Amino acid sequence: MTEELEKRVAFVHRLADAAGVAIRPYFRQRIDVTDKGAAKGAAFDPVTEADRNAEIAIRELLGKDFPQDGILGEEMGDTPGTSGFKWLLDPIDGTRAFITGQPLWGTLIALQQDGSTVLGLVDQPILGERFIGVGGRAELHAGGKVQRLKTRPCASLGHAVISSTNPWTYMDEAERTRFMRLMESARMTRFGGDCYAYAMLAEGFVDLIAETRLHIWDIQPLIPIIEGAGGIVTDWSGNPIREGGSALACGDARVHAEALKILQG
Repeated sequence: MTEELEKRVAFVHRLADAAGVAIRPYFRQRIDVTDKGAAKGAAFDPVTEADRNAEIAIRELLGKDFPQDGILGEEMGDTPGTSGFKWLLDPIDGTRAFITGQPLWGTLIALQQDGSTVLGLVDQPILGERFIGVGGRAELHAGGKVQRLKTRPCASLGHAVISSTNPWTYMDEAERTRFMRLMESARMTRFGGDCYAYAMLAEGFVDLIAETRLHIWDIQPLIPIIEGAGGIVTDWSGNPIREGGSALACGDARVHAEALKILQG
């Protein structure tokens, strides 16, 4: 790891702390919700002042300490940089969970170097849990302790616990049909986990997540965490995810291979 990367790996904790400070006062409060999807004729896509304030807080810190870095955030768009480093920000991934008082949302931060994602972070400030993946290692920081993350073995899809945020909103009919085949083959399916489901996969409580229509800031922060915990993340065709799109995340390569056959069928 280069010195410049090491500086940013250490700094990412300050970014997550700042986002948490901005978000906490709004959780489980009566706050205004704006529907970003309405103007586009799309599904309900909520955003709150907490989302915006958290991204502002992160951008202000980056502007002071790493002004040459690029930033791409869900709420405030793209700010080009010149350093070769770029930060991807989703201040609250899971705003639906946030506005309904469920702590299944998180702040997502990824760092790219020359177009490759080298660091990913999920922060859940209400639960005091921070998941981070960098350098082929994934950790949970919680309660003043650091725990190495490891996915659990799962021999087959029939033994798997699977998750997806909402296949009825984010999948077309053909995609949903293939996802339903996964459901029928699995032991159990849970919905609505957003980014927190991926964290639970890395910690060994979920075996498979299948989703579509993800933005780059939705999925890139999660890939280093899952891969660092021993899992695998590809698109539904089995290819690496360069930006967004579809995602198939599994804790065990055997389940991943079985799921790919169904999704490609």
